[in-house]
Amino acid sequence: MSKMVCVHSLTAEQEQRIRQAAPGWELIHGKEKEIWLPHLKEAEIVIDWRASCESECLQPDAKLRWVQNWGAGVDKLPLEELASRGIILTNASGVHAFPISETIFGMMLGFTRKLHLSIRNQLERQWKGTGTLGEIHGKTIGIIGVGAIGEETARIAKAFGMKVLGVRRSGGSSEYVDQMYDNSGLETVLRESDYVVVTLPLTHETKHRFGRAEFEQMKRTAMFINIGRGGTTDTEALVEALQNGTIAGAGLDVFEQEPLPESSPLWSLDNVIMTPHNSGSTDQYNERAFEIFMHNLQQYIQGNEPTINRVDYDLQY
Repeated sequence: MSKMVCVHSLTAEQEQRIRQAAPGWELIHGKEKEIWLPHLKEAEIVIDWRASCESECLQPDAKLRWVQNWGAGVDKLPLEELASRGIILTNASGVHAFPISETIFGMMLGFTRKLHLSIRNQLERQWKGTGTLGEIHGKTIGIIGVGAIGEETARIAKAFGMKVLGVRRSGGSSEYVDQMYDNSGLETVLRESDYVVVTLPLTHETKHRFGRAEFEQMKRTAMFINIGRGGTTDTEALVEALQNGTIAGAGLDVFEQEPLPESSPLWSLDNVIMTPHNSGSTDQYNERAFEIFMHNLQQYIQGNEPTINRVDYDLQY
């Protein structure tokens, strides 16, 4: 009997749908490690991934053929080992478009209207202004890495009458992006944007893609927002840019080191808005990720390879 293992708990409805789609398969699922760890070596399909999966799933005689990652990022998975064994890897890219785009605009609006400073004054029971406030209407937003999140962000930006610039590897156009560039156009986008939004995954190519040179290319009035991966940004260079006024501010959901150390200067900077890597959190996350898995599962059961969100090992996303 073929076996699939889910390393988190499924609802009764989800379990029923899987059993209906894959009759004859043994399904193991649960939050507790003790439930699924003994079954990993025999699992042909693993839903989600934990660090403890590696020791069992990558043994020479393990039966793993397909991993459905429950998140979009795969930089913490053993990509080289999975690739060398011909294991199919799919992710949950696309489930984050609504919650993360909302966080992006929350940061943009919060910073531009200085809501974060007003909240600090509120906590101290101080009735005082925060200086002249700006507007995002009519401004230019540059989206670096235009995928599902970037496209939804661009769509919302149009409601504010913003000019939208984008960078994607292919340079291919997108409906709500006024001007799309390939990677060679990054400098142009940085130079012209009032808000720079980074949605890039962490790969060999994107490691420290944003450093001193990139911040110096930005407007001194610009805001830098990173909701992709912390490793795409040189933290030391970012702190310097924020402290010396090279850029006006930053909205950060991801960091090179997580949790962010208490010693980090980012905690105390007035021109920084931070969230604890939860911009993708939503009460609808599991439902959306599950639908991606079910579509792929139906293909797999029929003898075909999953097609939705197939990870390219060379590109690392």
